Amino acid sequence: MESLAGRVILLYGWRRSLAAFLAGGVAAFAQPPFDFFAACFVAFPVLVWLLDGAVSEGHGPAARMLPAFKTGWWFGFGYFLVGLWWIGNALLVDAGNFAWALPLALVGLPACLAVFYGIAALLARLFWFDGVFRIIALALAFGMAEWMRATLFTGFPWNAIGYAAMPTLTAMQAAGIVGLFGMNILAVFGFSVPALLGTRRHLVAGFLAALVLVGTQLGFGLIALSSTADDGTSLQVRIVQPSITQTEKWDEAEQNRIFDTLLELTARPADGVVGKPSLIVWPETAVPFLFTDRPDALARLGEVLDEGQVLVTGAVRAERGEGLAATRYYNSVMVIADDGSIMDAVDKSHLVPFGEYVPFSGVLKALGVEQIVQSAGPFTAGGQRRPIEVASGINALPFICYEVIFPQLVSGSAEQADFLLNVTNDAWFGFSPGPYQHFRQARLRAIENRVPLVRAANSGISAVVDSSGRVIDAFDLSVVGNLDVNLPISSNKKYYFTDAGTNGLFVALVFGAMLLGAPLIGRLRAN
Repeated sequence: MESLAGRVILLYGWRRSLAAFLAGGVAAFAQPPFDFFAACFVAFPVLVWLLDGAVSEGHGPAARMLPAFKTGWWFGFGYFLVGLWWIGNALLVDAGNFAWALPLALVGLPACLAVFYGIAALLARLFWFDGVFRIIALALAFGMAEWMRATLFTGFPWNAIGYAAMPTLTAMQAAGIVGLFGMNILAVFGFSVPALLGTRRHLVAGFLAALVLVGTQLGFGLIALSSTADDGTSLQVRIVQPSITQTEKWDEAEQNRIFDTLLELTARPADGVVGKPSLIVWPETAVPFLFTDRPDALARLGEVLDEGQVLVTGAVRAERGEGLAATRYYNSVMVIADDGSIMDAVDKSHLVPFGEYVPFSGVLKALGVEQIVQSAGPFTAGGQRRPIEVASGINALPFICYEVIFPQLVSGSAEQADFLLNVTNDAWFGFSPGPYQHFRQARLRAIENRVPLVRAANSGISAVVDSSGRVIDAFDLSVVGNLDVNLPISSNKKYYFTDAGTNGLFVALVFGAMLLGAPLIGRLRAN
Protein backbone atom coordinates (compact mmCIF):
# COMPACT_ATOMS: atom_id res chain seq x y z
CA MET A 1 0.00 0.00 0.00
CA GLU A 2 2.86 2.37 0.78
CA SER A 3 4.39 1.84 -2.65
CA LEU A 4 1.01 2.47 -4.31
CA ALA A 5 0.55 5.65 -2.32
CA GLY A 6 4.04 6.74 -3.27
CA ARG A 7 3.38 6.25 -6.98
CA VAL A 8 0.16 8.25 -6.75
CA ILE A 9 1.84 11.04 -4.77
CA LEU A 10 4.55 11.38 -7.41
CA LEU A 11 2.11 11.83 -10.30
CA TYR A 12 2.24 15.29 -11.84
CA GLY A 13 0.92 17.21 -14.81
CA TRP A 14 -1.75 15.54 -16.93
CA ARG A 15 -1.20 12.21 -15.15
CA ARG A 16 -2.26 13.70 -11.82
CA SER A 17 -5.28 15.36 -13.47
CA LEU A 18 -6.28 12.10 -15.14
CA ALA A 19 -5.98 10.16 -11.89
CA ALA A 20 -8.13 12.74 -10.10
CA PHE A 21 -10.73 12.63 -12.88
CA LEU A 22 -10.93 8.83 -12.76
CA ALA A 23 -11.15 8.82 -8.96
CA GLY A 24 -14.07 11.26 -9.10
CA GLY A 25 -15.80 9.14 -11.73
CA VAL A 26 -15.43 6.06 -9.55
CA ALA A 27 -16.89 7.90 -6.55
CA ALA A 28 -20.06 8.69 -8.51
CA PHE A 29 -21.03 5.00 -8.41
CA ALA A 30 -21.68 5.36 -4.67
CA GLN A 31 -24.84 7.30 -5.53
CA PRO A 32 -28.23 5.76 -6.46
CA PRO A 33 -29.19 3.60 -8.22
CA PHE A 34 -25.82 1.81 -7.82
CA ASP A 35 -25.20 2.55 -4.12
CA PHE A 36 -21.72 1.04 -4.43
CA PHE A 37 -20.42 2.98 -1.42
CA ALA A 38 -17.14 1.01 -1.39
CA ALA A 39 -16.13 3.02 -4.46
CA CYS A 40 -15.53 6.03 -2.23
CA PHE A 41 -13.08 4.03 -0.08
CA VAL A 42 -10.94 3.91 -3.21
CA ALA A 43 -11.65 7.35 -4.66
CA PHE A 44 -10.98 9.49 -1.58
CA PRO A 45 -7.68 7.89 -0.54
CA VAL A 46 -6.49 8.51 -4.09
CA LEU A 47 -7.57 12.13 -3.75
CA VAL A 48 -5.67 12.45 -0.46
CA TRP A 49 -2.50 11.04 -2.01
CA LEU A 50 -2.85 13.29 -5.05
CA LEU A 51 -3.14 16.29 -2.74
CA ASP A 52 -0.05 15.07 -0.86
CA GLY A 53 1.82 15.54 -4.10
CA ALA A 54 0.10 18.79 -5.12
CA VAL A 55 3.09 20.96 -4.28
CA SER A 56 4.05 24.37 -5.55
CA GLU A 57 4.64 24.70 -9.29
CA GLY A 58 6.37 28.04 -8.97
CA HIS A 59 6.70 31.13 -6.81
CA GLY A 60 3.90 33.17 -5.28
CA PRO A 61 0.59 32.31 -3.56
CA ALA A 62 -1.21 31.40 -6.80
CA ALA A 63 1.46 28.91 -7.80
CA ARG A 64 1.25 27.25 -4.39
CA MET A 65 -2.55 26.97 -4.47
CA LEU A 66 -3.13 26.10 -8.11
CA PRO A 67 -2.04 22.40 -8.01
CA ALA A 68 -4.46 21.63 -5.17
CA PHE A 69 -7.31 23.48 -6.86
CA LYS A 70 -6.68 21.70 -10.17
CA THR A 71 -6.61 18.32 -8.45
CA GLY A 72 -9.90 18.95 -6.66
CA TRP A 73 -11.47 20.37 -9.82
CA TRP A 74 -10.58 17.30 -11.90
CA PHE A 75 -11.90 15.05 -9.14
CA GLY A 76 -15.17 17.01 -9.10
CA PHE A 77 -15.39 17.08 -12.89
CA GLY A 78 -15.18 13.28 -13.05
CA TYR A 79 -17.67 12.95 -10.20
CA PHE A 80 -20.31 15.22 -11.70
CA LEU A 81 -19.77 14.11 -15.29
CA VAL A 82 -20.45 10.46 -14.41
CA GLY A 83 -23.15 11.25 -11.86
CA LEU A 84 -25.17 13.86 -13.79
CA TRP A 85 -24.92 12.88 -17.47
CA TRP A 86 -28.66 12.11 -17.50
CA ILE A 87 -29.57 15.81 -17.28
CA GLY A 88 -28.90 15.98 -21.00
CA ASN A 89 -31.99 13.83 -21.61
CA ALA A 90 -34.19 16.85 -20.91
CA LEU A 91 -32.72 18.64 -23.92
CA LEU A 92 -33.48 15.73 -26.22
CA VAL A 93 -37.23 15.89 -25.60
CA ASP A 94 -37.32 18.69 -28.18
CA ALA A 95 -33.95 18.02 -29.79
CA GLY A 96 -34.68 20.19 -32.82
CA ASN A 97 -34.74 23.31 -30.67
CA PHE A 98 -32.49 22.46 -27.74
CA ALA A 99 -29.86 19.93 -28.83
CA TRP A 100 -27.43 22.82 -29.22
CA ALA A 101 -27.38 23.15 -25.43
CA LEU A 102 -26.42 19.51 -24.84
CA PRO A 103 -22.70 20.29 -24.30
CA LEU A 104 -23.71 22.84 -21.64
CA ALA A 105 -25.58 20.17 -19.70
CA LEU A 106 -23.14 17.30 -20.22
CA VAL A 107 -19.88 19.21 -19.77
CA GLY A 108 -20.64 22.78 -18.72
CA LEU A 109 -22.63 21.99 -15.59
CA PRO A 110 -20.10 19.42 -14.25
CA ALA A 111 -17.29 21.87 -14.99
CA CYS A 112 -19.03 24.59 -12.96
CA LEU A 113 -19.93 22.32 -10.04
CA ALA A 114 -16.36 21.00 -9.97
CA VAL A 115 -15.19 24.47 -8.93
CA PHE A 116 -16.63 23.81 -5.45
CA TYR A 117 -14.53 20.66 -5.09
CA GLY A 118 -11.53 22.60 -6.35
CA ILE A 119 -12.13 25.11 -3.56
CA ALA A 120 -12.45 22.25 -1.07
CA ALA A 121 -9.09 20.82 -2.12
CA LEU A 122 -7.45 24.24 -2.02
CA LEU A 123 -8.86 25.02 1.42
CA ALA A 124 -7.82 21.62 2.76
CA ARG A 125 -4.28 22.02 1.41
CA LEU A 126 -3.92 25.26 3.38
CA PHE A 127 -4.36 23.19 6.57
CA TRP A 128 -2.46 20.14 5.29
CA PHE A 129 -0.25 18.05 7.53
CA ASP A 130 0.85 14.43 7.69
CA GLY A 131 -1.35 11.73 9.12
CA VAL A 132 -4.92 12.08 10.23
CA PHE A 133 -4.82 15.89 10.39
CA ARG A 134 -4.93 16.21 6.60
CA ILE A 135 -7.97 13.93 6.50
CA ILE A 136 -9.74 16.09 9.07
CA ALA A 137 -8.86 19.17 6.99
CA LEU A 138 -10.22 17.54 3.83
CA ALA A 139 -13.46 16.51 5.55
CA LEU A 140 -14.08 19.99 6.96
CA ALA A 141 -13.22 21.63 3.64
CA PHE A 142 -15.59 19.36 1.72
CA GLY A 143 -18.30 20.11 4.28
CA MET A 144 -17.84 23.82 3.66
CA ALA A 145 -17.78 23.33 -0.13
CA GLU A 146 -20.96 21.24 -0.13
CA TRP A 147 -22.74 23.91 1.91
CA MET A 148 -21.60 26.51 -0.62
CA ARG A 149 -22.83 24.32 -3.49
CA ALA A 150 -26.26 24.10 -1.84
CA THR A 151 -26.47 27.84 -1.22
CA LEU A 152 -24.63 29.98 -3.76
CA PHE A 153 -26.02 30.93 -7.19
CA THR A 154 -29.49 29.49 -6.32
CA GLY A 155 -27.81 26.25 -5.11
CA PHE A 156 -27.66 22.71 -6.47
CA PRO A 157 -26.77 20.15 -3.75
CA TRP A 158 -27.57 17.16 -5.97
CA ASN A 159 -25.54 14.02 -5.14
CA ALA A 160 -23.83 15.53 -2.12
CA ILE A 161 -21.08 13.24 -0.85
CA GLY A 162 -23.02 12.55 2.35
CA TYR A 163 -25.60 10.47 0.45
CA ALA A 164 -22.86 7.99 -0.44
CA ALA A 165 -22.45 7.15 3.25
CA MET A 166 -26.17 6.37 3.63
CA PRO A 167 -26.91 3.46 1.27
CA THR A 168 -29.22 1.66 3.72
CA LEU A 169 -32.16 2.72 5.86
CA THR A 170 -30.19 2.06 9.06
CA ALA A 171 -27.32 4.26 7.89
CA MET A 172 -29.72 7.03 6.86
CA GLN A 173 -30.98 7.62 10.40
CA ALA A 174 -27.87 9.62 11.31
CA ALA A 175 -29.13 12.40 9.06
CA GLY A 176 -31.68 13.07 11.80
CA ILE A 177 -28.83 14.20 14.08
CA VAL A 178 -26.39 16.14 11.92
CA GLY A 179 -28.35 16.73 8.71
CA LEU A 180 -26.99 16.23 5.23
CA PHE A 181 -24.24 18.83 5.62
CA GLY A 182 -22.94 17.17 8.75
CA MET A 183 -23.00 13.82 6.97
CA ASN A 184 -20.85 15.31 4.20
CA ILE A 185 -18.07 15.93 6.72
CA LEU A 186 -18.34 12.52 8.37
CA ALA A 187 -18.53 10.74 5.01
CA VAL A 188 -15.37 12.34 3.62
CA PHE A 189 -13.48 11.59 6.82
CA GLY A 190 -14.56 7.94 6.85
CA PHE A 191 -13.93 7.43 3.13
CA SER A 192 -10.46 9.00 3.39
CA VAL A 193 -9.16 6.99 6.35
CA PRO A 194 -7.68 4.18 4.15
CA ALA A 195 -5.21 6.81 2.87
CA LEU A 196 -3.43 6.41 6.22
CA LEU A 197 -2.31 2.96 5.08
CA GLY A 198 0.00 4.69 2.65
CA THR A 199 1.93 6.62 5.30
CA ARG A 200 1.31 4.68 8.55
CA ARG A 201 1.14 8.04 10.39
CA HIS A 202 -1.70 8.10 12.95
CA LEU A 203 -2.97 4.88 11.35
CA VAL A 204 -4.43 3.34 14.50
CA ALA A 205 -6.03 6.59 15.68
CA GLY A 206 -7.59 7.21 12.28
CA PHE A 207 -9.06 3.76 11.94
CA LEU A 208 -10.36 3.77 15.50
CA ALA A 209 -12.07 7.11 14.88
CA ALA A 210 -13.63 5.78 11.68
CA LEU A 211 -14.85 2.63 13.42
CA VAL A 212 -16.38 4.69 16.21
CA LEU A 213 -18.16 6.90 13.67
CA VAL A 214 -19.51 3.96 11.66
CA GLY A 215 -20.46 2.06 14.81
CA THR A 216 -22.25 5.08 16.22
CA GLN A 217 -24.02 5.71 12.93
CA LEU A 218 -25.32 2.15 12.60
CA GLY A 219 -26.03 1.75 16.31
CA PHE A 220 -28.07 4.93 16.39
CA GLY A 221 -29.88 3.80 13.25
CA LEU A 222 -30.95 0.55 14.86
CA ILE A 223 -32.18 2.36 17.97
CA ALA A 224 -34.04 5.00 15.95
CA LEU A 225 -35.79 2.41 13.79
CA SER A 226 -36.89 0.44 16.83
CA SER A 227 -38.30 3.43 18.71
CA THR A 228 -40.39 5.23 16.08
CA ALA A 229 -43.51 6.61 17.71
CA ASP A 230 -46.93 6.36 16.08
CA ASP A 231 -49.97 7.93 17.73
CA GLY A 232 -52.40 5.92 15.59
CA THR A 233 -53.56 8.82 13.39
CA SER A 234 -53.56 8.01 9.70
CA LEU A 235 -54.75 9.36 6.35
CA GLN A 236 -55.82 7.26 3.39
CA VAL A 237 -53.96 8.62 0.34
CA ARG A 238 -54.22 7.77 -3.34
CA ILE A 239 -51.29 8.70 -5.60
CA VAL A 240 -52.00 8.87 -9.33
CA GLN A 241 -49.05 8.09 -11.61
CA PRO A 242 -50.11 8.58 -15.26
CA SER A 243 -46.64 8.24 -16.88
CA ILE A 244 -47.35 10.81 -19.59
CA THR A 245 -44.40 11.14 -21.96
CA GLN A 246 -42.81 14.56 -22.08
CA THR A 247 -43.41 14.97 -25.82
CA GLU A 248 -47.17 14.57 -25.23
CA LYS A 249 -47.44 16.68 -22.12
CA TRP A 250 -47.83 20.10 -23.78
CA ASP A 251 -49.30 18.88 -27.06
CA GLU A 252 -52.71 20.59 -27.34
CA ALA A 253 -54.08 17.63 -29.27
CA GLU A 254 -53.36 15.39 -26.25
CA GLN A 255 -54.91 17.58 -23.55
CA ASN A 256 -58.28 15.87 -23.35
CA ARG A 257 -56.79 12.37 -23.43
CA ILE A 258 -54.33 13.22 -20.63
CA PHE A 259 -57.05 14.73 -18.46
CA ASP A 260 -59.32 11.74 -19.10
CA THR A 261 -56.49 9.42 -18.02
CA LEU A 262 -56.04 11.35 -14.77
CA LEU A 263 -59.77 11.23 -14.05
CA GLU A 264 -59.99 7.51 -14.81
CA LEU A 265 -57.04 6.69 -12.51
CA THR A 266 -58.57 8.89 -9.81
CA ALA A 267 -61.87 7.03 -9.89
CA ARG A 268 -60.54 3.51 -10.55
CA PRO A 269 -60.59 1.24 -7.46
CA ALA A 270 -57.07 0.31 -6.44
CA ASP A 271 -56.15 -3.39 -6.45
CA GLY A 272 -56.91 -5.12 -3.16
CA VAL A 273 -57.96 -1.91 -1.38
CA VAL A 274 -61.22 -1.57 0.49
CA GLY A 275 -62.62 1.91 1.00
CA LYS A 276 -62.01 5.23 -0.68
CA PRO A 277 -59.10 7.59 -0.04
CA SER A 278 -59.56 10.94 1.66
CA LEU A 279 -56.69 12.57 -0.25
CA ILE A 280 -55.83 12.14 -3.93
CA VAL A 281 -52.51 13.47 -5.25
CA TRP A 282 -51.59 14.16 -8.87
CA PRO A 283 -47.99 14.97 -9.97
CA GLU A 284 -46.33 18.26 -10.90
CA THR A 285 -48.09 20.16 -13.72
CA ALA A 286 -50.38 17.15 -14.14
CA VAL A 287 -53.20 19.31 -15.52
CA PRO A 288 -52.25 19.99 -19.18
CA PHE A 289 -54.01 23.37 -19.43
CA LEU A 290 -54.99 26.39 -17.37
CA PHE A 291 -58.09 25.92 -15.26
CA THR A 292 -59.06 29.50 -16.15
CA ASP A 293 -59.24 28.43 -19.79
CA ARG A 294 -61.19 25.25 -19.03
CA PRO A 295 -63.83 25.79 -16.32
CA ASP A 296 -65.47 22.60 -17.56
CA ALA A 297 -62.50 20.66 -16.16
CA LEU A 298 -63.28 21.77 -12.61
CA ALA A 299 -66.89 20.71 -13.12
CA ARG A 300 -65.73 17.25 -14.22
CA LEU A 301 -63.53 16.98 -11.14
CA GLY A 302 -66.56 17.76 -9.00
CA GLU A 303 -68.33 14.81 -10.65
CA VAL A 304 -65.42 12.40 -10.09
CA LEU A 305 -64.55 13.30 -6.50
CA ASP A 306 -66.68 11.71 -3.81
CA GLU A 307 -68.04 13.65 -0.88
CA GLY A 308 -65.25 14.59 1.52
CA GLN A 309 -62.42 13.80 -0.90
CA VAL A 310 -59.73 16.38 -1.61
CA LEU A 311 -57.51 16.51 -4.70
CA VAL A 312 -54.05 18.05 -4.57
CA THR A 313 -52.57 18.51 -8.03
CA GLY A 314 -49.69 20.20 -9.72
CA ALA A 315 -50.92 22.77 -12.24
CA VAL A 316 -49.87 25.95 -13.98
CA ARG A 317 -51.51 29.04 -12.53
CA ALA A 318 -51.80 32.34 -14.41
CA GLU A 319 -52.26 35.86 -13.17
CA ARG A 320 -53.35 37.98 -16.08
CA GLY A 321 -52.39 41.62 -16.27
CA GLU A 322 -52.99 44.15 -18.99
CA GLY A 323 -51.86 42.57 -22.24
CA LEU A 324 -50.32 39.18 -22.91
CA ALA A 325 -46.84 40.29 -21.84
CA ALA A 326 -48.12 41.17 -18.38
CA THR A 327 -49.41 37.65 -17.67
CA ARG A 328 -47.47 35.82 -14.98
CA TYR A 329 -47.30 32.04 -14.80
CA TYR A 330 -46.68 30.01 -11.65
CA ASN A 331 -45.77 26.36 -11.17
CA SER A 332 -48.29 25.58 -8.46
CA VAL A 333 -49.90 23.03 -6.20
CA MET A 334 -53.68 23.42 -6.05
CA VAL A 335 -56.14 22.04 -3.50
CA ILE A 336 -59.52 21.15 -5.03
CA ALA A 337 -62.63 20.30 -3.02
CA ASP A 338 -65.18 17.62 -3.83
CA ASP A 339 -67.41 20.17 -5.60
CA GLY A 340 -64.61 21.13 -8.02
CA SER A 341 -63.80 24.45 -6.37
CA ILE A 342 -60.19 25.53 -5.84
CA MET A 343 -59.68 25.84 -2.09
CA ASP A 344 -56.02 26.84 -1.97
CA ALA A 345 -52.87 27.16 -4.07
CA VAL A 346 -49.16 27.38 -3.27
CA ASP A 347 -46.59 28.43 -5.88
CA LYS A 348 -43.12 27.05 -6.41
CA SER A 349 -40.62 29.51 -4.94
CA HIS A 350 -37.29 27.91 -5.87
CA LEU A 351 -37.28 27.74 -9.66
CA VAL A 352 -34.90 25.78 -11.90
CA PRO A 353 -32.49 28.14 -13.70
CA PHE A 354 -32.81 27.95 -17.51
CA GLY A 355 -35.56 25.35 -17.14
CA GLU A 356 -38.26 27.50 -15.53
CA TYR A 357 -36.74 30.94 -15.82
CA VAL A 358 -33.72 32.63 -17.38
CA PRO A 359 -31.39 34.28 -14.83
CA PHE A 360 -30.05 37.67 -15.89
CA SER A 361 -32.70 37.41 -18.61
CA GLY A 362 -32.12 40.86 -20.05
CA VAL A 363 -28.45 40.22 -20.79
CA LEU A 364 -28.79 36.57 -21.82
CA LYS A 365 -31.78 37.12 -24.09
CA ALA A 366 -29.80 39.78 -25.91
CA LEU A 367 -27.22 37.07 -26.57
CA GLY A 368 -29.91 34.70 -27.84
CA VAL A 369 -30.10 32.48 -24.73
CA GLU A 370 -33.70 31.52 -23.98
CA GLN A 371 -35.32 28.94 -21.74
CA ILE A 372 -33.66 25.67 -22.78
CA VAL A 373 -36.35 23.12 -22.01
CA GLN A 374 -39.92 23.00 -23.24
CA SER A 375 -42.51 23.93 -20.62
CA ALA A 376 -45.36 26.33 -19.97
CA GLY A 377 -42.99 28.94 -18.52
CA PRO A 378 -41.08 31.06 -18.01
CA PHE A 379 -42.43 30.97 -14.49
CA THR A 380 -42.50 33.56 -11.73
CA ALA A 381 -41.28 32.53 -8.29
CA GLY A 382 -43.92 32.23 -5.60
CA GLY A 383 -43.92 33.86 -2.20
CA GLN A 384 -43.40 32.41 1.25
CA ARG A 385 -43.78 28.66 1.62
CA ARG A 386 -46.65 27.55 3.85
CA PRO A 387 -48.54 24.36 4.66
CA ILE A 388 -51.88 23.50 3.06
CA GLU A 389 -54.78 21.79 4.83
CA VAL A 390 -55.63 18.53 3.06
CA ALA A 391 -57.99 17.06 5.67
CA SER A 392 -59.54 18.18 8.92
CA GLY A 393 -56.64 19.14 11.17
CA ILE A 394 -54.00 17.62 8.85
CA ASN A 395 -51.53 19.88 7.02
CA ALA A 396 -49.07 19.07 4.24
CA LEU A 397 -46.02 21.11 3.33
CA PRO A 398 -45.67 21.11 -0.48
CA PHE A 399 -42.40 21.01 -2.40
CA ILE A 400 -42.48 21.07 -6.17
CA CYS A 401 -39.88 19.07 -8.09
CA TYR A 402 -36.31 19.69 -7.00
CA GLU A 403 -37.22 22.02 -4.14
CA VAL A 404 -37.14 18.93 -1.94
CA ILE A 405 -33.39 18.40 -2.46
CA PHE A 406 -32.57 21.51 -0.39
CA PRO A 407 -32.29 20.56 3.30
CA GLN A 408 -32.41 24.20 4.40
CA LEU A 409 -35.71 24.80 2.60
CA VAL A 410 -37.39 21.81 4.23
CA SER A 411 -36.05 22.13 7.77
CA GLY A 412 -37.08 25.76 7.96
CA SER A 413 -40.79 24.97 7.80
CA ALA A 414 -41.30 21.21 8.27
CA GLU A 415 -42.39 21.59 11.90
CA GLN A 416 -45.54 23.34 10.68
CA ALA A 417 -46.78 20.24 8.83
CA ASP A 418 -47.93 16.68 9.49
CA PHE A 419 -46.22 15.41 6.35
CA LEU A 420 -44.13 16.55 3.40
CA LEU A 421 -45.71 16.56 -0.06
CA ASN A 422 -43.46 16.35 -3.10
CA VAL A 423 -44.99 16.54 -6.58
CA THR A 424 -42.59 16.18 -9.49
CA ASN A 425 -42.18 15.30 -13.14
CA ASP A 426 -39.03 13.25 -13.74
CA ALA A 427 -40.18 12.12 -17.19
CA TRP A 428 -37.64 14.61 -18.52
CA PHE A 429 -34.87 12.18 -17.61
CA GLY A 430 -36.28 8.86 -18.84
CA PHE A 431 -34.79 5.58 -17.63
CA SER A 432 -31.66 7.00 -15.99
CA PRO A 433 -30.14 7.40 -12.53
CA GLY A 434 -31.81 10.81 -12.16
CA PRO A 435 -35.22 9.74 -10.81
CA TYR A 436 -33.60 7.31 -8.34
CA GLN A 437 -31.25 10.02 -7.07
CA HIS A 438 -34.15 12.46 -6.76
CA PHE A 439 -36.22 9.99 -4.74
CA ARG A 440 -33.32 9.24 -2.37
CA GLN A 441 -32.92 12.91 -1.61
CA ALA A 442 -36.64 13.38 -0.98
CA ARG A 443 -36.59 10.36 1.32
CA LEU A 444 -33.75 11.85 3.36
CA ARG A 445 -35.81 15.00 3.99
CA ALA A 446 -38.41 12.85 5.76
CA ILE A 447 -35.71 11.30 7.96
CA GLU A 448 -34.01 14.61 8.75
CA ASN A 449 -37.26 16.18 9.91
CA ARG A 450 -39.02 13.08 11.30
CA VAL A 451 -42.18 13.62 9.26
CA PRO A 452 -43.68 11.32 6.60
CA LEU A 453 -43.44 12.01 2.88
CA VAL A 454 -46.02 11.62 0.11
CA ARG A 455 -44.47 11.78 -3.34
CA ALA A 456 -46.35 11.86 -6.64
CA ALA A 457 -44.17 11.67 -9.76
CA ASN A 458 -45.56 11.74 -13.29
CA SER A 459 -43.53 8.72 -14.44
CA GLY A 460 -42.16 7.55 -11.07
CA ILE A 461 -40.83 7.13 -8.49
CA SER A 462 -44.09 7.75 -6.58
CA ALA A 463 -44.11 6.63 -2.96
CA VAL A 464 -45.25 7.06 0.60
CA VAL A 465 -42.45 7.13 3.18
CA ASP A 466 -42.90 7.14 6.95
CA SER A 467 -41.11 9.47 9.36
CA SER A 468 -38.15 7.06 9.66
CA GLY A 469 -37.70 6.75 5.92
CA ARG A 470 -39.35 3.35 5.46
CA VAL A 471 -40.97 3.04 2.04
CA ILE A 472 -44.53 1.92 2.81
CA ASP A 473 -45.34 1.45 -0.87
CA ALA A 474 -44.10 2.79 -4.20
CA PHE A 475 -44.47 2.75 -7.97
CA ASP A 476 -41.30 2.31 -10.04
CA LEU A 477 -40.55 4.15 -13.28
CA SER A 478 -43.17 4.17 -16.07
CA VAL A 479 -45.83 2.33 -14.06
CA VAL A 480 -49.34 3.57 -14.90
CA GLY A 481 -51.82 3.28 -12.05
CA ASN A 482 -53.09 4.52 -8.71
CA LEU A 483 -51.42 3.70 -5.43
CA ASP A 484 -53.56 3.60 -2.28
CA VAL A 485 -51.59 3.87 0.96
CA ASN A 486 -52.48 4.41 4.58
CA LEU A 487 -50.22 7.29 5.63
CA PRO A 488 -49.26 7.16 9.33
CA ILE A 489 -49.27 10.62 10.92
CA SER A 490 -46.66 10.39 13.65
CA SER A 491 -46.50 12.61 16.72
CA ASN A 492 -42.73 12.06 16.75
CA LYS A 493 -41.77 15.45 15.39
CA LYS A 494 -38.22 16.63 14.74
CA TYR A 495 -36.22 16.28 17.92
CA TYR A 496 -32.62 16.12 16.79
CA PHE A 497 -30.04 18.78 16.09
CA THR A 498 -30.84 18.92 12.37
CA ASP A 499 -30.70 22.69 12.01
CA ALA A 500 -26.97 22.68 12.73
CA GLY A 501 -26.57 20.87 9.44
CA THR A 502 -28.93 23.01 7.40
CA ASN A 503 -28.34 26.68 8.09
CA GLY A 504 -25.70 29.33 8.58
CA LEU A 505 -24.72 27.96 11.98
CA PHE A 506 -23.15 25.04 10.16
CA VAL A 507 -20.79 27.35 8.26
CA ALA A 508 -19.83 29.13 11.46
CA LEU A 509 -19.04 25.82 13.18
CA VAL A 510 -16.89 24.52 10.34
CA PHE A 511 -15.08 27.80 9.78
CA GLY A 512 -14.50 28.16 13.51
CA ALA A 513 -13.09 24.64 13.74
CA MET A 514 -10.63 25.36 10.95
CA LEU A 515 -9.56 28.67 12.46
CA LEU A 516 -9.06 27.13 15.88
CA GLY A 517 -7.13 24.28 14.33
CA ALA A 518 -4.82 26.56 12.37
CA PRO A 519 -2.46 27.41 15.30
CA LEU A 520 -2.22 23.73 16.20
CA ILE A 521 -1.37 22.81 12.61
CA GLY A 522 1.21 25.59 12.54
CA ARG A 523 2.92 24.34 15.70
CA LEU A 524 2.95 20.77 14.45
CA ARG A 525 4.51 21.86 11.17
CA ALA A 526 7.12 23.85 13.03
CA ASN A 527 8.08 20.75 15.01
